[in-house]
Amino acid sequence: MQDLNYPEQGGTRRSPLPSGYHHLHKEVPIGRGRAVLTAAGEAITTFRMHRAAGTGIQADAPRAAPGGGVEVSLGIGPLRLRAPCRVVWTVAEEDRIGFAYGTRDGHPECGEEAFVAELRTDGSVWFTVTAFSRPASFLTRGAGPLVPVFQRLYIRRLGRTLRRLANR
Repeated sequence: MQDLNYPEQGGTRRSPLPSGYHHLHKEVPIGRGRAVLTAAGEAITTFRMHRAAGTGIQADAPRAAPGGGVEVSLGIGPLRLRAPCRVVWTVAEEDRIGFAYGTRDGHPECGEEAFVAELRTDGSVWFTVTAFSRPASFLTRGAGPLVPVFQRLYIRRLGRTLRRLANR
C-alpha cells in the first residue's frame, strides 16, 4: 500500500511496536460470551462502533477489508478534522475480530491503529486498541502532549460505545 505515510505497515499486528513513535495499548472489558464477541466484531468491522461514537466515517466498502480506503473525521463544521486512512489488515478468527488502519498523506498523524474484540479463556470479551503514531502536521506537533490525552479519551468513548452495541 504505497499511499501510506509510514513504512512499518502492519506494525500493530506484532510485538514490539515500531520504535520512534508514541505507543498506545488500551484494553476495555465489554461483556461476556461468544454472542458479545460476534456483536462487537460486527460493530467494529462495519465501522458502526465509530459512527455510534460520533466519528464521521467515509469508507470504500461497508466492511473493513485490506486495501480499503477510510476517511475519519472529527469535529464540526469548519473545525472538522479529516484524516485519510487505509485498512492494512483484518482478523476474523474464532476468538478475535477486528482490523487496523494506517495513515495516508493528509492525516494529521503518521502511524497505525488496530481495533480488536477478543474472547478470552474465562469467557470475558475485551476491546483492545493498539497504536503507534507521531505528529505529521503542524497541528499535531503544536498540540504536543495533548494528542495522547485525546487518544485515550477517544478510546474510552469507543469502549463505552462498543459495550452498549455488543450487549443489546
